[in-house]
Formats: sequence, structure tokens, C-alpha cells
Amino acid sequence: MSTATTEYDAPRAHRHDDGAGDRAERRLFDGDTGRFELPLRQALVRLLRGPYLDGAADPRLWQLVLDRRADIGAYVAEIFLVLSIDADRKIAMLVPVDVEAPHTTAIAPRKPLKREETLLALRLRLLLDRHAGTGTDPVISRAGAREILEEHARPGAVDDKRLEELTDASLARLAALKLVLPTELEDEYRVSGALALALPFDTVEEIPAYLAALERAAGDPVLGLADADADTTEEEL
Repeated sequence: MSTATTEYDAPRAHRHDDGAGDRAERRLFDGDTGRFELPLRQALVRLLRGPYLDGAADPRLWQLVLDRRADIGAYVAEIFLVLSIDADRKIAMLVPVDVEAPHTTAIAPRKPLKREETLLALRLRLLLDRHAGTGTDPVISRAGAREILEEHARPGAVDDKRLEELTDASLARLAALKLVLPTELEDEYRVSGALALALPFDTVEEIPAYLAALERAAGDPVLGLADADADTTEEEL
């Protein structure tokens, strides 16, 4: 039987021990004063890069986050972030907190979603809730996304060409945030469980009123979510 360690297998002597000898042994670079073992540091980097960690895709890392939840929470609290975990969907992400003091804005870049991106995200959040407990993943096709945006389009505001552009742009932005994920079928996306944590609602019953308010708005950006590089792969999260 192989005894090789993996990326997430910390040496036993390094776990939860703050002795000077152990700290020196796990020093990774000159001047390293960190007290966490390498796998936990790697998990922190993954969470800080965002936009979220998918426990179904990486169960070993997910278990590490659960086991060291207190350590991670204490660490990120120093930079005005909280660790949010959805145990049912196996999603973990860092969420900025609002503090009324200078220099407390979270260091993760935050770019608001545009009106159409927000509308699509909200409707997909409702779809996600309807699939809860069914054992199936909600999916959205490009044609379905176009229908949603057409339904919410202001009369006379967009023509067919513009609607096509808005559909592609909205799907691309949500895909960059990994709120929708590509499937083996062209122009079909799986709705990520991360939407349940990414959208600021305690219950889905709040969403219809928010949609109605958005319909009355002038179309300014309304919803901030941590941005992500569209070229980032799952391995790079």
C-alpha cells in the first residue's frame, strides 16, 4: 500500500502544534513566521482567489475546510471577511462584511453586476431553489437565458441583435464568476449551488419583490459580487 502524501495530507507532526521546533520545520521561505501547515495555507489561497470552493469537485479540500473552519474564520476576519459555508450544497466562499470605518473595504475586487446579469442571476436563483432536494442539477440553455432577458426587457429598449448580445454577455459574466458552469452540451449551463450564497437573500420569497424593484430601476449596476478571471480554471481556484 502506498504511503505517499497528497497535496492535502499534512505531516502529522505539523498539525495543531505551535512548538518552535515544528514551526521551524515547516518554514517555507526565509522570514516565514506562519503557524499554519502547507495544506491549510493552500486552502486559504484557494478561498481568497475565489469566487468559491466546490466541495463536490474537491472533497479532500472540502473536508479540510470543515475541519479547520475556526482557524480559517479567525484568519480571514482580520481582513474583514467571513467564511460562509453551505453544507448541503458543499459550497464555501469568503464574504465581505460592512464596517463603517475607513480602510475596511474587502481586498477582493468587487464589480457590480449589470441589470441584465442581475435579472438572470435572480431567476436562476429561483430555479436553484425549485431543484433543491430533487437530486438533479438545474440547467439553463442559452435560449432559456434569452427568454428570461426578453421577458424583462423594457419595451422598445432593445432589438433582437442587442438581446442576443446581452444574453451572451450575461452568460459570460455569470460563467466567469462560476455561478453557471459549462456542461457537455453546447450552449447549456449547470446552475452552481454557489448562487445560494452569492445572492443577498435570507429566503427566496424576497426575490420577486427585488425583481419588481429592479424593473422600476433606471438600469444602474445594482448587485456586487467578487469578480473572477474568465480564464481561471477549477484547478486555479
